[in-house]
Amino acid sequence: MGSDARNSASAFLFGPAGKPLTLRDLPSSKAAHWTPRRKAEVVHAVRTGLLSLDEAGARYALSREEFSTWVNEFDNFKRFESLRDEQVKSRKRVIAVPYH
Repeated sequence: MGSDARNSASAFLFGPAGKPLTLRDLPSSKAAHWTPRRKAEVVHAVRTGLLSLDEAGARYALSREEFSTWVNEFDNFKRFESLRDEQVKSRKRVIAVPYH
């Protein structure tokens, strides 16, 4: 599936930050420090088919187990972000009634 997303003119992918994501936008294979954003970009690239799991493993010297921990970190962050957004929305729905 990875090559389909890369070769299709209609396949325009957006990264986890909402910006377009191409192979050139992915972190360098020589990245010394893996920030959560960089990990999220690689996880997203694999999930959307921009990069296969095997290609990601070869490119970043990444085992399947390590990639799995990145996926868990990404999913946990997404759940936290979703919960936080829902809490903010519910707070906005509360109408303050002035005391007289």
